[in-house]
Amino acid sequence: MESTNRREFLRKVFLGTGAALSLGCLVSGNAGSPDSFISIPGSGSLPKHDKMRKASRKEAMYYTRLDRQRIRCDLCFRKCIISENGTGFCRVRENTGGKLYSLVYGNAAGLQIDPIEMEPMYHMLPGHRNLCVYTASCNFRCKHCHNWHISQRGPSQISARQYSPRDIVRIAKRRGCKSISHSINEPTVFYEFMYDIAVAAKGEGLLTLFHTNGYISPEPLRDVLQFMDGVTVDLKAFDEVFYKDISMASLQPVLETLQVIRENNVHLEIVYLVIPTLNDSMEEIGNMCRWISKHIGRDIPLHFNRFSPMYQLTNLPRTPVRTLEAAADTARQNRLRYVYIGNVPGHQTGYSTHCPACGRMLIRRTHFTVERNELKNGGCSNCGMKIYGIWE
Repeated sequence: MESTNRREFLRKVFLGTGAALSLGCLVSGNAGSPDSFISIPGSGSLPKHDKMRKASRKEAMYYTRLDRQRIRCDLCFRKCIISENGTGFCRVRENTGGKLYSLVYGNAAGLQIDPIEMEPMYHMLPGHRNLCVYTASCNFRCKHCHNWHISQRGPSQISARQYSPRDIVRIAKRRGCKSISHSINEPTVFYEFMYDIAVAAKGEGLLTLFHTNGYISPEPLRDVLQFMDGVTVDLKAFDEVFYKDISMASLQPVLETLQVIRENNVHLEIVYLVIPTLNDSMEEIGNMCRWISKHIGRDIPLHFNRFSPMYQLTNLPRTPVRTLEAAADTARQNRLRYVYIGNVPGHQTGYSTHCPACGRMLIRRTHFTVERNELKNGGCSNCGMKIYGIWE
């Protein structure tokens, strides 16, 4: 297993080593280490059928009761109207007797330990160990999803284990992690579990973060941000047609989410997966960069990641490195200060952090490994400029 590719790890787990998952949630260690696959005890294994659904049911937050036993889910921008015994678009919120229940509370499809840089989160205590939590399903239907084995399946289709929020925190601390993230699938769909983990983690002095598609409604977003140190948002394109055709979603709600996060002074980083022929025009990327600069801020780290053929877009080629470099140049021309290139192991400069004022390389990374960190008191060790991020 390549240590630098979490997506490949997940693919192998679900396609080639599915039996291992039934033994417990997996923790990924450093590449090639004996800890690459570790079974962590939970409170009990749950098979892929009704036993799992019943064990993980919890009344959901953010919904409105309507007539004829119907419910409107208010968690994300879809505002699904759910009839009795039905589920919403995300497959994991069910109307039973006029009440809305989460079917994935405490029902972790996996736990995984990675460097924090794999979120990606480059400006939060570089190089520390992070425990990532994920469940089944998503509220998008992205044709290019690298984690479709998880995100495009419902809870009855994936084996899992039950964990309490306190279990997750204890595991993180025992494994020497400084943070807990919610990622791999869309954490909005396991909002109640994420919320309770974040509250418990903050009580134990851990950092908290989540990686999202940004389709969460403003009220639940503001509520969970009170217990979050950072958020990574996938800005999948800067075009409504792309969002509709490729993700069955809309761009505008994601832009609103970015603004809410910024307004709440929570650390933010943005990822843009550059897909050949679909969102790789420099005009579109330039428009996005100007919007970020104006509405979010020039200090927000922006990651241009390389696309690899996956799921329903296997007909497209991998993103040329020169396209990623052109996108990064476009971002810098629009005065964005921290621009990165991802999914290109060995790239000479794309992973490292430089001072925007004097150009000094402050954090040298080889892929997700931090080789040198020359920050001093959260600033440039050469000129003293303060660098956006969480450094201590």
